[in-house]
Amino acid sequence: MVYHLSATKLKTYHRCPRAYYCRYEYGLPNAATFGAAALGNALHQTLAQVYGEWHYQEPLPPLTWLEQCWRQHSNNLSPIQVEEGWQILKQYYESFIQPFPVLRRPLSVEGRIQGRLQFEEIEFKLTGRYDRLDVIDDGLELIDYKSSKEPQPIDQEMIDIQIGLYYLALEQHYQNALRRSSLLYLRTGQQVSFEASRNHKRQVESIISNLALQLRADRTWKPQVGDQCNNCTYARYCPAFHTTPEPLPAKSEFLKRSIQLSLSFHIPQAASLVVHD
Repeated sequence: MVYHLSATKLKTYHRCPRAYYCRYEYGLPNAATFGAAALGNALHQTLAQVYGEWHYQEPLPPLTWLEQCWRQHSNNLSPIQVEEGWQILKQYYESFIQPFPVLRRPLSVEGRIQGRLQFEEIEFKLTGRYDRLDVIDDGLELIDYKSSKEPQPIDQEMIDIQIGLYYLALEQHYQNALRRSSLLYLRTGQQVSFEASRNHKRQVESIISNLALQLRADRTWKPQVGDQCNNCTYARYCPAFHTTPEPLPAKSEFLKRSIQLSLSFHIPQAASLVVHD
């Protein structure tokens, strides 16, 4: 049997095995906020086309190429969103395209990566996605576009796990090392980069190895107390957080609620939902 892993799964386990058990082994739903980020999706799709379909016979594409791509992906937006998105793309052009002598062709855009590892006779399948993958002088650089209005605090733990996960998968797929992971903030023109190393790879291998022991033999799923406890969806079931925790609900109870939620939750056909780890 193949066990599927993502960066979110690994971070959850690294922070608290008990929370991991509740969410991924027992199947309790996690408190989440749903929404369709139509403008953000349109910007991501536009930049994927900008880099993926440019002919690269000229050093740099003109701004009109971005405008042409934007028109193809902004049809379902409001006039205010269309104008807002175009201003963001012009800012991107001035920050990340125009200042350079040539536009480098990326290795891939809007890609998915997969890797495999085996511990304790359990085969793990690692999966992830990225906005752009560039070839740089000494290896590969992962690019992740950020289009939110308010920059979110950087979760360094999550960044380190993502880097290690992608390091493993990219090394297997491309036989080339990940050297850098960069966040590009589309609204501000800011770029934040993190150097990647084999230490990230070793950290993720260690986390997966410990998880394999839990799956294979231990299955204690001991809680790990920390700052995350105050916002944990599963705190009321946790013996480390409450002296008299609630028993886990019967699976039939929360499965019924999940079905009712999925029936009542509707995304308009014109919108799409994109989730990044």
